[in-house]
Amino acid sequence: MTKKAGLAAAAVVCVISLAIMTAALILCNKNSGNSVFTPPPFEAEAVSGTPDVPDESGWSEIYQAGMEFKAYVCGNVIADGDSAVVYFTNSGDFDVWLKLRILDENGAVIGESGLLKPGEYVKSVPLTSDITDEEAVRLKIMAYEPETYYSVGTVTLNTTIRKGESQ
Repeated sequence: MTKKAGLAAAAVVCVISLAIMTAALILCNKNSGNSVFTPPPFEAEAVSGTPDVPDESGWSEIYQAGMEFKAYVCGNVIADGDSAVVYFTNSGDFDVWLKLRILDENGAVIGESGLLKPGEYVKSVPLTSDITDEEAVRLKIMAYEPETYYSVGTVTLNTTIRKGESQ
């Protein structure tokens, strides 16, 4: 084989290799499903201010030194029909958006709020599945930087959910 023929063959192999690598990258990005971020919606039932919460609800401040957000939520969660009464509140002390998820003991989401802006609260969160009385649940609070949706932190609280009339 001549030197020219060898260079030509090497060039053809390089072009074919580049074409295959490019096609693989394009196909992998289309099939990954991770390329598009959909921001969570804001809470449609959000109310500005601080709720008037019954004392027996166990409404508590969620904050420790160093956290970049402060929230309030009921430790005594009551299922009222197809929603959980939580009085989830974004304190307004920090410029963050907050979201609450209710998880069952296996980590499946059984209810969630939309985003709350500083100084907003929502009384209850819709439940997406049936619960049993005294079922163990976790309340997961997620904090986001406004506009960028970068995480500012999360906190998870273990509690139970009771069936009954809300206060």
